[in-house]
Amino acid sequence: MIRFKPRSPQERRWLKVLGTLNEFQARLFLASLALDQGRGGISRMSELTGMSRTTLTKAVAELTSRKKLEAGAAGRVRTAGAGRKKVEEADQQLRAELTQMVEETTAGDPMSAVRWTNKSTEALAAELTRRGHPVSDKTVARMLDEMGYSLQLNRKEKEGPQHPDRDAQFRYINRQEASFRASGDPVISADTKKKELVGAFKNGGRTWRPKGNPYEVQVHDWPSQAKGKAIPYGVYDVFGDRAVVNVGISHDTAEFAAESIRRWWRLDGRRRYRSARRLLICADGGGSNSSRTHAWKANLMQLVDEIGIPITVSHYPPGTSNVACIVMQSCAGDLPPIPLPV
Repeated sequence: MIRFKPRSPQERRWLKVLGTLNEFQARLFLASLALDQGRGGISRMSELTGMSRTTLTKAVAELTSRKKLEAGAAGRVRTAGAGRKKVEEADQQLRAELTQMVEETTAGDPMSAVRWTNKSTEALAAELTRRGHPVSDKTVARMLDEMGYSLQLNRKEKEGPQHPDRDAQFRYINRQEASFRASGDPVISADTKKKELVGAFKNGGRTWRPKGNPYEVQVHDWPSQAKGKAIPYGVYDVFGDRAVVNVGISHDTAEFAAESIRRWWRLDGRRRYRSARRLLICADGGGSNSSRTHAWKANLMQLVDEIGIPITVSHYPPGTSNVACIVMQSCAGDLPPIPLPV
């Protein structure tokens, strides 16, 4: 069993001083103490400080030589250029290989070396190592940052060709809404939202739960495991800032769209607009309420006969469905709920 000599009060005192010195000063200071102790001094200094015997031996030789001691340049302790070089400096092909891999086509391309990996740093490091360039994922992340890369989502920026009368169409819709507002008649925005599977499936968002006790959901969103399908159709009252959402369970049809508007009228519209003489519906030009769907027009005609007031429909230009009020309000999450009968 190796027994270490306990530290003396004098040794404990100069060990505190040692912590304030830089590497160059500490090395010479310990070499001086080792020379003062004589035989075994280098071993004792190494035992107390953890500095290697080789370093201490070189420091003793440096201190006892006739050469003048010279510290490093201002602000430096080691000689310029000392230390291990970066891996990309030692391997000149590494940066070019990494650039080529990152610029490859999107994940899923069968010709891509990192397909189905979403180009994670771990996958890139593994592929670089396989190609003969051993590197860690931390180094890959640092190199990508130096090369100006960052993790980014896709951004929807590219639009299709715009209709030449797009601005005129929006101005017409704006005049229509102003006219209905002046006369106190309702204006509603209608649209079908994203279809959802009914069951224990993963969905965005978070809820307050006891710590470590989240809701458990299915790993895969298989339609065969669902209890059904929910199709929410929203009808938003622009002036009243209220909405009714009708949830269907079969298909998004023109009949379903017209029925959703009918339910809004029965549940909220006719009570809030008792003296209404007309109704304006703003909707996009596709889906169940498409401007080209005859069934949509036929079901609206039946609704006109029931409520006894004319209905005007203004469709947004192609590619502009996201400007619909029902879309913006539902995204903001500020639609006041309306109690529905069970």
